[in-house]
Amino acid sequence: MLVLGGTSESRELAARLSGDDRFDFVTSLAGRVRDPKLPLGTSRVGGFGGADGLTRWLHDHEIDAMVDATHPFASTISNNAAIAAAHHRIPLLGLHRTPWSRRPGDQWIEVFTPGEAAAAIPADAGRVLLTIGRQEVAAFAAVESSWFLIRSIDPPDPVLPIHHELLLARGPFDIDTEIELMRSRGIDAVVSKNSGGVMTEAKITAARELGIPVIMIARPTVAPDRRVVHTVDDVLAWLGSLSG
Repeated sequence: MLVLGGTSESRELAARLSGDDRFDFVTSLAGRVRDPKLPLGTSRVGGFGGADGLTRWLHDHEIDAMVDATHPFASTISNNAAIAAAHHRIPLLGLHRTPWSRRPGDQWIEVFTPGEAAAAIPADAGRVLLTIGRQEVAAFAAVESSWFLIRSIDPPDPVLPIHHELLLARGPFDIDTEIELMRSRGIDAVVSKNSGGVMTEAKITAARELGIPVIMIARPTVAPDRRVVHTVDDVLAWLGSLSG
């Protein structure tokens, strides 16, 4: 079995599978983080070379099933997985954490792309906490009216907003720390992807408590024919039905 990983859910799945003799699995990491947290069991790091490369890899390693436990915004590898699984007619299951939902007190501005998020920054938001990872920060480079506190695990791609500070940090983050960060830096708005899960949810709670608007980038649309679950227990039940 191949697990497409890189998330806390994929590491939990690997930990649960590592003691189960029914499954021989390998977890694949994209390698976009310089010092990734490696899961238990066998793992590989790096791309496959698109859908064709993944299709060949599945054949060469005699893969019988695949779990896509990548980040909810990793649409390219998810699409490649669907193509490769269909080619070999092997079962594929998506494991994507439940997205965050708007709660009372939230001031969300919902958009679909980083470019739309940049355009949606309120005119009076002089200081913005940007927490979308490192790869799409360039979408905010033309925004000159705001100062950005850019938080990511690794340094972002080189095209950055003119006015910014870079904060390299890895979650999880707690609510008190997020509130202190936003207060001490005078944050007026937060930009986030709707990643879901508990690792970075504290920033959403902190913004709610402080009355700060959140520009929320919606997840990519999942094809209706793809089966997706939200917990490791659901994956284990699915795998049990295959092995049974």
